[in-house]
Amino acid sequence: MADYYQMLGVPRDAGDEQIKKAYRKLALEYHPDRNQGSKDSEERFKEVTEAYEVLRDTDKRSVYDRYGEQGLRGGGGGGGGGQGFDFNDAIEIFMRDFGGGGGGGGFGGFEDLFGMGGARGQRTASRKGQTVRIRLPLTLPEVAHGVAKKLRVSLLNECGTCEGSGAKSGTAPTVCGVCGGAGEERHVQRSVFGQFVSVQPCRSCGGEGRVIAELCETCSGEGRVRAESELEVDVPAGVTSENFLTLRGRGSVGPRGGPRGDLVVLLEVEDDARFVREGSSLVYELPITFSQAALGDEVDVPTIEGNARVTIPAGIQSGDLLRLKGLGLPELNGHVRGDQLLQVVVWTPDELTSEQEEVLRRLREVETPAPDKIRRRSHKGFWSRVKEAFTGG
Repeated sequence: MADYYQMLGVPRDAGDEQIKKAYRKLALEYHPDRNQGSKDSEERFKEVTEAYEVLRDTDKRSVYDRYGEQGLRGGGGGGGGGQGFDFNDAIEIFMRDFGGGGGGGGFGGFEDLFGMGGARGQRTASRKGQTVRIRLPLTLPEVAHGVAKKLRVSLLNECGTCEGSGAKSGTAPTVCGVCGGAGEERHVQRSVFGQFVSVQPCRSCGGEGRVIAELCETCSGEGRVRAESELEVDVPAGVTSENFLTLRGRGSVGPRGGPRGDLVVLLEVEDDARFVREGSSLVYELPITFSQAALGDEVDVPTIEGNARVTIPAGIQSGDLLRLKGLGLPELNGHVRGDQLLQVVVWTPDELTSEQEEVLRRLREVETPAPDKIRRRSHKGFWSRVKEAFTGG
C-alpha cells in the first residue's frame, strides 16, 4: 500500500507549500515528455500527482491520515485513492496548478520545458464541466444496511437547440482562421543560444480552435442550459460523515461540447439522540432502578432495528455494560456488524413518597453494608471499558 507522504518525500506534518514544492520537483522529473515517453515515468508521474491531489485537499488528507488508501476508496474519494484516477486526470491537475506561463504559482516557460502545447492542456481543462457538490443526509438504519437514494440535482446539460455547439440554429462554428483550429499560437525567437519557441492560447478564439459568428439564442453561446436531473446513488453500509462519493462524468457538461465534470456526494450521517457511535458499535445509556439492579428484570430497549427485549441480571452495578451482538453498524465495505452496548446507570430518586421512604428505611435496617470496593468488570473508566468491549479485551 502506497505511503503518499513517503512518495512525495515530505513529513506527515508538512504544510501546503512544502507539499506543492515537493510535487512540482517530482512532476518535472517524471513527466513522460522529459523521459522519451517512458511508461515507467508516466506511471510515476500519475502516482505522485495522485498523492499530491490527496494531501493538498484538507478533507481527503484527513480521511487518508485516519484510514489510509482504503478509506479513500471506500468513501468514493475519486481524484486520489486509486478510484478511476488515470494519466489524463494527472495531466489536468498538473496543468491546473502549474500550467500558467508565469505568475499565479506557475512554472513559467512550462510549454518550452515539455514542448507539449500547453494551450491545448489548458483548453481541455477549461472546457470540462466543473465539479458539482451536493449533500446527502443519512440515518443510522440507512448506514447499517446501505441504501439507494434518488436525488434531484440542478446540472448544466447540453443545449437542445444548438446541440452543444453554442452556434445559432442553422449555423455551425467555423475553424479559427488565425490558428487553423490548433487553438494556439507559436512564436519563434532566435538568439545567440539558439531558437526558442513559445506557445500561447490563440488570441482570436481563446484557445478553442473554433469561432462562433452567431450565438445560440437559447444558451447565449454556452452550449449548455441548466435543468433539474434525477439520479440514483448507491450508498454502501458503514459510511460516516467523513466519507463522500465521487460519480465521475455525472456532473455538468463543459461549455460548447466540453466533457462532463464530476458529481461529488457529501454524506451527512444524522445524529441519533439515543445512541453514541463508536466505530462500528453503538452505545445506549440504560437507566434502571435500584430494585431492578438488585433483583434483575426484563426490559425493552431501542435499537436501530426496533425494540429488543433485554435481561438485566440480578446484582448488576451502575456502569456495567450489556452487549447486544450484531445490532451495531458494519465497518465500511464490511459485512459483519458491530454490537450495541448498553451502559447501565442505576437511578437514584431525588423525591420520595411517604410510602417509598418508609420502605427504604425498613430496608436500611436489614440491608448488607456496602463493600469497601464495588465489584467492577474493570477499575478503568467507562470509555476504556467500552474500548475493551469493542476489541474483545
